[in-house]
Amino acid sequence: MPKFAANLTMMFNEHQFPARFPAAAKAGFTAVEFLFPYEYSPAEVGGWLKENNLKNVLFNLPPGDWSVGERGIAALPGREGEFKKGVALAIEYALELNTPQLHMMAGVIPSKTNLVEHRQSYLENMRYAARELAKHGISLLIEPINTRDMPGYFLNTQSQAHELRIESGAGNVKVLMDFYHAQIVEGNLSENFERYFDGIGHVQIASVPTRNEPDVGEVNYSHIFNLLDEKGYQGWVGCEYRPKGNTEEGLSWFKHFRI
Repeated sequence: MPKFAANLTMMFNEHQFPARFPAAAKAGFTAVEFLFPYEYSPAEVGGWLKENNLKNVLFNLPPGDWSVGERGIAALPGREGEFKKGVALAIEYALELNTPQLHMMAGVIPSKTNLVEHRQSYLENMRYAARELAKHGISLLIEPINTRDMPGYFLNTQSQAHELRIESGAGNVKVLMDFYHAQIVEGNLSENFERYFDGIGHVQIASVPTRNEPDVGEVNYSHIFNLLDEKGYQGWVGCEYRPKGNTEEGLSWFKHFRI
């Protein structure tokens, strides 16, 4: 049976961020992920994990200026210096939190632009981040995101992500397959998961099209979870969804599947 990690950026929003850790533990989760920890010190976040016997399985590199719509800077030429500082900061947190993998957001690019330049910047930044993370035994994740939720995002499909992963030549680069994004962009979830299995380092779930609990909508997650087991997937399943109401009240699906 898959191992589930609560996404504390999207779940348990009934509480302030520090209180989401005990709420997740009380609900039965043994691991968590979140978008960004940088509002708090590494020691603070590490303390909340330890106090609640939780593992942190994933967070993102700094994304640029989120408040003005930036969603990563890895594919933005001219931001290399800022990107490198972000990698160093993320590693500082990852070492304190014992986080095994970090996600590198590509960024939103202008509609009329030179895609070759953006692609080259992305590859160079990926290789740099992978080298720095490898020094500490940390994996780098890249994630295709649908353009309905994030218009203009550079990385959109599994095939594109795995092509870049292979071209990077970095053994610690893996692809994050979010079944929510993948269903919206291309569908064919089972075949794509099996096709790219060796290059997938993490998966995430949410219902489609509403991004709520994974027990409604057009994706049959019972089938997906069985497929993960059949393929021998050993990673975590990130619950990156927006609860329809109170988080705890919507966890009947989790109580059925959790181990």
